[in-house]
Amino acid sequence: MKYIYILLFCLPLVAISQTKPAAKSASLAKPKLVVGVVIDQMRYDYIFRYWDKFSAGGFKRLVNSGFFCKNTNYNYVPTYTGPGHASIYTGTYPAVNGIIANDWYDKKTGQMLYCTEDKSVTPIGSDSEAGLMSPKNLLVTTMGDELRLNSIQQSKVIGISLKDRASILPAGHSANAAYWFDGSTGNFISSSHYVTTLPKWLTDFNAKNYQPNI
Repeated sequence: MKYIYILLFCLPLVAISQTKPAAKSASLAKPKLVVGVVIDQMRYDYIFRYWDKFSAGGFKRLVNSGFFCKNTNYNYVPTYTGPGHASIYTGTYPAVNGIIANDWYDKKTGQMLYCTEDKSVTPIGSDSEAGLMSPKNLLVTTMGDELRLNSIQQSKVIGISLKDRASILPAGHSANAAYWFDGSTGNFISSSHYVTTLPKWLTDFNAKNYQPNI
């Protein structure tokens, strides 16, 4: 998997705060919205290969106005989805954040463990096992967790993805919500770790019965 574009959204904010003189840091306006995007399987060379097909307000804007990393590498194995999301949003390695693969053998139970599996929670929006998920196995905080702590829980952090791990691991432990797609029902769902009921906007969306091509 290739993880690059989240850096384009987040690092400019970090770079600004670290390079401006301390006396001026207080005058910097706090962003009202920060969006993190990870594009599965998009290789670095695709930026140049398809440059002429990108719009000015899309990838070209991110490359020209953002922070574009041109010499990066992975210093952990395996580069699966779960470890990638956990590493990006926590800034730590799998050995530290605990997400060492999508699935691994748990010596304590003698069984295989899925990275976001949590049988202690209740599915919200579904009765299937797809809702038995949480960030329980993530051992450290995410950027979203730290944002919530820094704002005394006033900031709102939400993770949305087709995959549960792609929603949960970036959102973190204290996120307001995380939603993911349940292939058995065709709906977006969550778990009791985050919410007690689905919001109206999501139930309305589910009611439209869209069928994503996945």
